[in-house]
Amino acid sequence: MSTEPPVSAVPALATADESSSALNRRTFIAAGTAVGGAVGGAVVADGLIAGPFLAAPREAATSETPLSGRVSMTVNGERHAAMIDNRTSLLDLLREQFGLTGTKKGCDAGACGACTVLVDGRRVNACLTLAVRLEGAEVTTIEGLAPDEDDDLHPLQQAFIDQDAFQCGYCTPGQIMSGIGCIREGHAGSPEEIREWMSGNICRCGCYVKIVNAVEQAAGAK
Repeated sequence: MSTEPPVSAVPALATADESSSALNRRTFIAAGTAVGGAVGGAVVADGLIAGPFLAAPREAATSETPLSGRVSMTVNGERHAAMIDNRTSLLDLLREQFGLTGTKKGCDAGACGACTVLVDGRRVNACLTLAVRLEGAEVTTIEGLAPDEDDDLHPLQQAFIDQDAFQCGYCTPGQIMSGIGCIREGHAGSPEEIREWMSGNICRCGCYVKIVNAVEQAAGAK
């Protein structure tokens, strides 16, 4: 059996006799191990100082835009004003501050049409419309079509009843508001045209045939 001491598998660090004028592979590894790979700390090895990469300080940009503001608009013939967060959608303003819950929140992404209302006579998805941009606008929701109990129903509302164009009713307010816009825009000339221009309104109960019939009936009664 050999009496020689075992040889370590780890190479010894450079001694003081070795040149300290340059950073060689061995001293670089040793220095890197000593600092634990920390980024940003200075590495000192054999007289060579490697400083960190200094990034220029970046100050957080401060927005001058106020987070809230006042908006006023006419909703169903009545003047409304409110202080709102600038990120508030028209849908949330109508439902949460004005108490007009007839406009439904479906996908909240502009894909189902349940929140359709009329803004200055044109149909829009209320969930995608920033309320703060509607200063002075005229908004019509499903509640505004027959605001009083003694009022006659809008022709399209009556047509939905006549044609039995709903089941659960959740999408019905958006379907009716979109149908009114479709008729006003002159896109109710045929069942095919109605289907095309109402395609943004989804009915999960599948009442599409009867919805088209209702829009045709209302367009004919116009």
